[in-house]
Amino acid sequence: MARQIVSVVGGDELTSGTPYASVNPARPSQTVADVSLTDAAGFADACRAASAAQREWARVPAPVRGRVIASIGRLVEANTEALARLVTEEIGKPYAEALGEVREIVDTCDFFLGEGRRLYGQTIPSEMPDKSLFTFRVPVGVAAVVTAGNFPVAVPSWYLVPTLLCGNAVVWKPAEYAAASAHALYRLFAAAGLPGGVLNIVFADGEQTYAGLDRALGEGTVQKVGFTGSSAVGRLVGELCGRHLQAPCLELGGKNPMVVLPDADLDLAAEGALFSGFGTAGQRCTSLGTVIVHEDVHDAFLRRFADAVRGAKIGDPNGDVLYGPLLDQRFAERYEEYLGWIRPHHTVLPGPVGRIDGEGLYYHPVIVDGVRPDDRLFLEETFGPIVGVTTFSTLDEAIDLANRPGYGLSSSVYTSDPKAVFRFREGVSAGMVSVNNSTSGAEAHLPFGGNGKSGNGSRQSGMWVLDQFTRWQAMNWDYSGRLQKAQMDVAEIIPDLGFRL
Repeated sequence: MARQIVSVVGGDELTSGTPYASVNPARPSQTVADVSLTDAAGFADACRAASAAQREWARVPAPVRGRVIASIGRLVEANTEALARLVTEEIGKPYAEALGEVREIVDTCDFFLGEGRRLYGQTIPSEMPDKSLFTFRVPVGVAAVVTAGNFPVAVPSWYLVPTLLCGNAVVWKPAEYAAASAHALYRLFAAAGLPGGVLNIVFADGEQTYAGLDRALGEGTVQKVGFTGSSAVGRLVGELCGRHLQAPCLELGGKNPMVVLPDADLDLAAEGALFSGFGTAGQRCTSLGTVIVHEDVHDAFLRRFADAVRGAKIGDPNGDVLYGPLLDQRFAERYEEYLGWIRPHHTVLPGPVGRIDGEGLYYHPVIVDGVRPDDRLFLEETFGPIVGVTTFSTLDEAIDLANRPGYGLSSSVYTSDPKAVFRFREGVSAGMVSVNNSTSGAEAHLPFGGNGKSGNGSRQSGMWVLDQFTRWQAMNWDYSGRLQKAQMDVAEIIPDLGFRL
């Protein structure tokens, strides 16, 4: 029997809606969950419920909210294998990677459980006597969080954990093709004792979500939007929020470059390119887009890279494989469009191209050598197991090539030259730089996010995300017993500026 998945608003299940089947991409004939999708009105109702619950949740002392986060972490840890197995079943992520994804939730909770005692403000000296100045972090209110399904439980935790810790209520709209994984995570959060309405989970398609978000923003029941997804949809979300004078937290796509300098360890670089280019079937926002390799070592690197890809295992995500199927039929269809961008001037390695024979949504890994700066394969995100390769002659040229697509999420450089590392770091537009490591691999206590087409400069993870889900409030307290006017009633000490030795 397939799982029955419904939205939960204000602690109550919404039993009616449009049916949707979440299927196993490794065996598309297997339905993992029957999902009931709500509409724009249902999304807006969830935002009203969150708004009604938020004020009382904000009154809960922050250290107590931190203990709730600690409980979430322990609950997730105790359910690691079950949650990871569900992620593997529903989106085809290899089980070892799914375990790592669940570990990321625990790490995020471990980091933030103490932040309830560290939501620090400042005491600031005033320019006038008998007056004190203070700053406070206050919750934004209600956050509407929309997440993708390639990391169906880890990335949502980057939003949900700090948002709830800061005293906000949340309406979370996960990807419908990862509904069972998301619902399981919701149940773990709820089991930690969150009051009804503080965390609401809503299943809806993109069109209804956008319409519901528009309605909620107009009603004033949403004060912050967090969105993880494609750059195209992120632009629409950003425009919608802008009309309501809000700045969303956007984490979007990437065309992440890896620069290989002449002194690089080529075996290590090939290993990094294999993992970041083809891990999760190239369906990470941090997946490697293009290897930008120095012309002197191009052939040697490409030989190693092609050999590594040729030897990689692809198949059942419950086994020891580099990657499993694509996430969903919609991504398989889109990936086949990307394969159509291959042109006669490209050299395709290491072998077959396209879908692998069999039941699941499995596709051959593809290296495309000879990509040019004006190729679509060079300029646009390709969400799937395909990596481009091009060459450069100078570091400045490599940096220009790395920045040319206009994304700015992750990047990597392989070299033993510290000067080259810091020149690359200074010149690249990416929000993250890895040295002698892959473009993939965030940690819970580092800022995560991108610039340009990859986002609006907002950051998830670590202490930096607190600036997304709190607002600074300033307070001045005058206990002089008289009206002191700033910049006017200020004592002045007159210097003798004409003094000379």
